[in-house]
Amino acid sequence: MSTPQLPKNFASAVDLSQLGKPPVDTSNLAGLEITQENLVNQVLPISDKKVVIVICWSPRSEQAIALLEAMGKFNVSDTSDSGEPSWILGRVNVDEQAGVAQALQVQSVPLALAIIQEQLVPLFEAVPPNDQIRMVLDKVLTLAAERGVGSAPENTEAPEVPMEAEEVEAMAAMEKGDFKGAQAAYEKLLARKPGEAMAKLGLAQTQLLIRIEGLNPQDVMARANANPNDLALALSAADLEIANGNNKEAFDRLIKLVKVLSGDERKQAQEHLVTLFLLVDPQDPDLLKARQQLASALF
Repeated sequence: MSTPQLPKNFASAVDLSQLGKPPVDTSNLAGLEITQENLVNQVLPISDKKVVIVICWSPRSEQAIALLEAMGKFNVSDTSDSGEPSWILGRVNVDEQAGVAQALQVQSVPLALAIIQEQLVPLFEAVPPNDQIRMVLDKVLTLAAERGVGSAPENTEAPEVPMEAEEVEAMAAMEKGDFKGAQAAYEKLLARKPGEAMAKLGLAQTQLLIRIEGLNPQDVMARANANPNDLALALSAADLEIANGNNKEAFDRLIKLVKVLSGDERKQAQEHLVTLFLLVDPQDPDLLKARQQLASALF
């Protein structure tokens, strides 16, 4: 299963720490309310037969409520030949279900995730335009159908989305080997559009290249393996492992640190690991396992 192509022009996500008081009535929102109990007993088993789209939301976020309303309309309109919904819509109230939110590594709302055969696939943050939501849904349903889950939509062809000017600038810099120039271009794009998914990925890639540039791989790996609890060495070693495609080794190295470290060092190891997650195909088995292991370490 390949990576779902995320559309451009996402709106900004809302930081959980900056939300205000509940502005509207949320009693009639669409979707199944997900809790710690039914996540395991109901939602995960359903995902073996149908795609489950999960919206992480808060009643304090107008954007999150707007996304739930939009997803509810898509859910009603997407039906199979038998008249049943083609996919299941679920929602996680991060205020009431803090444990579930932590396990899903929710840092902002709204956040959309797919669950396919009990495996998480990040989709998008914030509230994309309806045509872009449609593009993502079609792509996810098609990829899930290839794995025997549900059926593909009839129309899956999505229009091309033009590149942002900053992306063009970043790619030109990359071709010249100017990683810092590419980083600056992606940072400009994110300053203008904080929720731009492809810019986040591009920035993570260029920052990785900057971090490993000039490192002596053999020396770093030897010292990191001899001193597994040395945070700085572990971060550099994990960067090199990701760059060389050794994803499992990189993830295992940092998850072990998350388990043994505390305070700021533990937070730094966790944040670095989450950054490395961005650089790996969302359907990579090692990534899926690592996400679960990190959630267990933090839960």
